[in-house]
Amino acid sequence: MTLTSAEADKILAENFAPWVQALGLTTTETGERHAVLRLPWSDQLAREGGGLSGQAMMAAADTACVVALSAARGGFAPMTTVQQSTSFQRAVTGQDVLVLARVTKLGRRIAFLDVTLTAEGAEEPAAQATSVYALG
Repeated sequence: MTLTSAEADKILAENFAPWVQALGLTTTETGERHAVLRLPWSDQLAREGGGLSGQAMMAAADTACVVALSAARGGFAPMTTVQQSTSFQRAVTGQDVLVLARVTKLGRRIAFLDVTLTAEGAEEPAAQATSVYALG
C-alpha cells in the first residue's frame, strides 16, 4: 500500500519539528519505494552570495527519506537517521528544488536510501546524498 501525497503531507505536518516544517516542504509524488518532495525557494534559506544553503538541502533530503520509508512501509513508524553523506555539485539560486529519495534496501531494522536534489527544470543534480536509517 503506497501513501498518497496527501497522507505524506500529513506525516510532514504531524511528525517534524517546527523548523523543518518552516522549510515549506510538500510532497509531489510517492511510490512503492520512493518519494519526491518540493523544497520551495526562499530568500530566508539563501546563504551569502544568493545560493540555497546546504543545511536546507540536507534537511530536505533527510525529510524526504522519512517519507520514502513511510511509503515503503505502508505508513509512518519511528525511525532514526544513522548516517547521511551529501555531495554538493552546483549552486541553486531562485529555484525550487525537487528532492527524490529512493529506498535501495529495506530490512527489518535498517534501511538504505539514495537522494537526488535537482533544481526545478534542471537536468543535472545540485546535490546527491546517501542515508542509512535505523527502523523502530
